[in-house]
Amino acid sequence: MLVEEVMTTDLVTCDVGATVRDATERMLRNRVGSVVVTDGGTPAGILTESDVLHAGYVTDDPLSAIPVRKAASAPLVTVRPSATLRTATERMRSEGVKKLVVVDGVTPEGIVTTQDIVDNYAGIRREVRDLATDATGWSERSDRLRD
Repeated sequence: MLVEEVMTTDLVTCDVGATVRDATERMLRNRVGSVVVTDGGTPAGILTESDVLHAGYVTDDPLSAIPVRKAASAPLVTVRPSATLRTATERMRSEGVKKLVVVDGVTPEGIVTTQDIVDNYAGIRREVRDLATDATGWSERSDRLRD
């Protein structure tokens, strides 16, 4: 199964010059757990719910006084839409992140999260079973036994 099959394409963004409060409002309004931070339209980082909590706790400042550029995680960890979910999972694990921005070149096309992968686990298992069946000829042998 490929990233492009499970990714969310409605990407919520905010400019690097925004405040954490502005970005949080976007997250709440769009019911998402992160916003992609852009600088001149180019993806520059990501601000997650965890980043918001960390910034508020560490600075003890109101969210309206904290610039997104200081709170966002950067550099952005990305994956291509044609990558397999296994590749995406390995990248998440190696980078210690739960979300990957899906890019084609430098253009963001969506986001894939650990939750997207978990939600599609049944499809992944079905794909593995089908591959194993094709490789072993299991279905042909099963058909012969039924006749």
